[in-house]
Amino acid sequence: MIKALIHEQEWLEAYPVMRELRTHLDRDEYLALLHGMKDEGYKMFALYEQDRIVAVTGLIVLTNFYFGKHVFVYDLVTKASARSKGHGEVLLAYVHRYAAENGCAMVALESGISRVEAHRFYENKMGYQKLGYSLTKKL
Repeated sequence: MIKALIHEQEWLEAYPVMRELRTHLDRDEYLALLHGMKDEGYKMFALYEQDRIVAVTGLIVLTNFYFGKHVFVYDLVTKASARSKGHGEVLLAYVHRYAAENGCAMVALESGISRVEAHRFYENKMGYQKLGYSLTKKL
């Protein structure tokens, strides 16, 4: 079952899974950022297996010149003990349907350079293409 997480208690239930991807975030910072992100349109969804969260995604609907109206996936993580069981594929397929239902022609995401296994999953299993680099400058 996939469910939108809209209440703080649900976000707290998702935190241990999200922390496997966002290891730098403690619980309080996670909640503070999540409140602000929610106000900007961020939505979080979880895949449950036997009433336990096994995978989480966070996304936003955006519009820009290069993608048009699209869903941007900020987060997609499967609990380490539940990986390689198809959960990421199920959750990302849900994101694709969500995007189509919301008038989006594309789903975009970024993935850290070192996450080679994730890149294989996105490209080989899910049909994503590498289009460029994401560059940042810390201020």
